[in-house]
Amino acid sequence: MGRAHGTVYGTRARSWRALGRFATTTFPAAVWHARRAVLASTLLFLASALVVGVWFARSDAAVEALAPPEVRQAYLDEDFEDYYSSEPAGQFAASVFTNNARVGVLAFAVGIAWCVPTAAVLVLNGANLGVAAGLFHAAGRAPHFWGLILPHGLLELTAVFIAGGAGLRLGWTLIAPGDRGRGEALAEEGRRVVVIVAGLVVVFLVAGLLEGFVTPSGLPTWARVGTGALVEVVFIAYLLVRGRAAAAVGLTGAVGEHRPTRRSPRLTPDPVT
Repeated sequence: MGRAHGTVYGTRARSWRALGRFATTTFPAAVWHARRAVLASTLLFLASALVVGVWFARSDAAVEALAPPEVRQAYLDEDFEDYYSSEPAGQFAASVFTNNARVGVLAFAVGIAWCVPTAAVLVLNGANLGVAAGLFHAAGRAPHFWGLILPHGLLELTAVFIAGGAGLRLGWTLIAPGDRGRGEALAEEGRRVVVIVAGLVVVFLVAGLLEGFVTPSGLPTWARVGTGALVEVVFIAYLLVRGRAAAAVGLTGAVGEHRPTRRSPRLTPDPVT
């Protein structure tokens, strides 16, 4: 019984420790290690969204070419907002989580083709956001649009940026592997990308819950946006603080990586004269 107890509960304790280490160290370390690629991913998405959004907001011809007037009006008045309450909150949150996870996995998985498909996914999704934003701005209803997007979009888009950064880093490893063979470099980077993707599953789940329960709720706009902003600030602070702390001790977030041990200097006896 003593041996069985040690086997069962010892394994459970080790599993909880491993999970805690993943959440507090491994995942933020992997994201911090890929921070430049995440920044590049963010800029690709936001630049595309900004260019397309400004174009539609300022060009009547672009708006007219997009869809007939009655279709655009229905989208502005009903369709866009009704989407968030089209299903029961729990079912909608699950559907959103599945879709977001699919986009995130796609953004990193296709990065292995020398970054190009990942960049295309980011630009395309950014352009889609820009179209919707541009339509609402052109109609003078920008506050309504951002009041529906920001509660869940801040965290959701951050997760997409991180997934895109993982894909870009994976592809760049093939382009510039350094002094390693491409296979070795890809395997090493893959151990970090797997960590990022696993951690993003939880992030996408939280974003889905926000989109299912907070965005369509009856709370005032400031409360809904404030909730999304608070969650975003906490998440970014967690990545920055824990990621930098892990990097300071030499951790990069790879699977199976252990904290380096610091050895005390060896003392040698004085020579006998």
